Amino acid sequence: MSPHGPSSLPPAEDRAQPWSGVHRGPLEAGEWVRLTDTKGRRHNICLQAGKQFFTNRGSIDHDHLIGRLEGFSVTSSAGGEYLVFRPLLNEFVVSMPRGAAVVYPKDAAQIVAMADVFPGARVVEAGAGSGALTCSLLRAVGPHGLVSSYERRQEFADVADQNVSQFFDGRHPAWKLTVGDLVERLEETDVDRVILDMLAPWECVDRVAGALTAGGIVCAYVATTTQLSRTVETLRAHGGFTEPQAWETLVREWHVEGLAVRPGHKMSGHTGFLVTARRMAPGQTAPTRKRRPAPGAYGVDYQGPRPAGLPPAVVEEPFDE
Repeated sequence: MSPHGPSSLPPAEDRAQPWSGVHRGPLEAGEWVRLTDTKGRRHNICLQAGKQFFTNRGSIDHDHLIGRLEGFSVTSSAGGEYLVFRPLLNEFVVSMPRGAAVVYPKDAAQIVAMADVFPGARVVEAGAGSGALTCSLLRAVGPHGLVSSYERRQEFADVADQNVSQFFDGRHPAWKLTVGDLVERLEETDVDRVILDMLAPWECVDRVAGALTAGGIVCAYVATTTQLSRTVETLRAHGGFTEPQAWETLVREWHVEGLAVRPGHKMSGHTGFLVTARRMAPGQTAPTRKRRPAPGAYGVDYQGPRPAGLPPAVVEEPFDE
């Protein structure tokens, strides 16, 4: 049993996890805070002694915020009310500067959960983008894991470096950022997870297979149905992975006010598709699917990769409208 029982937790400062991006205690100069007005409009500001933040409802002195515990309201010089909190990770990533498009929190959460990214994991990320997913991966693996991010474009890598370092208050010790193509530059072997957030993840399947440990997981994030099809079929045809699983996540808010309970007017709809598959042991292949493909799935009009063991009739039949 832990020396600290349920009734004798250690002080909060002793329980703070290093490199989590989470801060406790009074607000300090140099920290970022989020101000939210009564209409839900949000502003992220970096606290600096002696400075002011100007809104359409007047100004707010930074000195009135520094030194206070987050979770309070402040009134601007013209009477506007604002809630003051440190931004959560999901709030930070949707408002941070962008180079490439970000992986939104609903998808980042699915990637961390469904790819089973765990503390101490060795993760390869292809496509650092603006660093949104990188932050979630680093928080999941912790300071004793490893996230190796590969980004082809220097300008995107610079933005990701700035955003990730801002969230963690410095360069995370578990992060390695490489500018270059994954296929050409990948050095890691025996990795636990590979996350592919790129235009053509199917081009990396052979390289990924060589880097993943047996039982490891590859997870691809793609935007279109054509990318989804090509990725799934390439993984399927490779033979060294389990049957790929593909899905998307839709999030709908609800309005709850007395008897007025209804779906909200805003919804986070399609942002991308996710595909996962597990690496088989060296020399092993997954059993062939028993279910017959849908009519026309691999007919004469299909030009992509083909899984092994297709019956000739399935390959030759045209799509019947």
